[in-house]
Amino acid sequence: MKINMENILFLDIETVPQYECFNDVPENIQDLWIKKMSINIKPDENSEQVYQRAGIWAEFGKIICISAGFIYKKDGKNIFRVKSFYDDSEEKLLFEFNENLEKFSKKHKHNIMLCAHNGKEFDFPYIARRMLINKIKLPKILNVSGKKPWEVPFLDTMELWRFGDYKNYISLNLLATLFDIESPKDDIDGSMVADVYYSQNDIERIVKYCEKDTFTVALIYLRLNEIEQELTMNNKH
Repeated sequence: MKINMENILFLDIETVPQYECFNDVPENIQDLWIKKMSINIKPDENSEQVYQRAGIWAEFGKIICISAGFIYKKDGKNIFRVKSFYDDSEEKLLFEFNENLEKFSKKHKHNIMLCAHNGKEFDFPYIARRMLINKIKLPKILNVSGKKPWEVPFLDTMELWRFGDYKNYISLNLLATLFDIESPKDDIDGSMVADVYYSQNDIERIVKYCEKDTFTVALIYLRLNEIEQELTMNNKH
């Protein structure tokens, strides 16, 4: 199936634990976290020590930034326009993202696709779950319950790289390196996001990192589809 590049919305999200430290977590959630971690930690670890990982799970984490970008032509050049939605209030940023997602969908007559790296297992379900938790109506494109695999409007650069080999996992950074694409991890990486957010209170730094990841996803998607295009990033917060 041929896909119009301008109909693809490339995404990346940044997540953190819902609370800065385990002691701040409500007692009932602490108990649920301990039960969750009982099968997800090493023998020499305990649930409190690994709370900094809570951002990985939508039930215990929250989204602090979503960067979304698309490709368009201007003056004969291919431009990558990226806009970020970020706030301490997850509900606010999800609401704004939802509104803009609907505008983008309408502009393209509801014929769009979402693309992320490992998006099918992380970004897309995480956004959907956090929207439901925040009582935000799911956009049609994320409400994929009951759809057949070929009806789901998701593209995933990790899945494309697998070529059917579902044992394979590859990081965005490694795939970018293999394709001689500048690493988006030149400042921070995902393991540092919670510290930069809670300890350094520097969400702008996280936004820049998220936007670079989104741009890298677009570049990798082009390479995986053997499309030779020069892209210039134009960001708009």
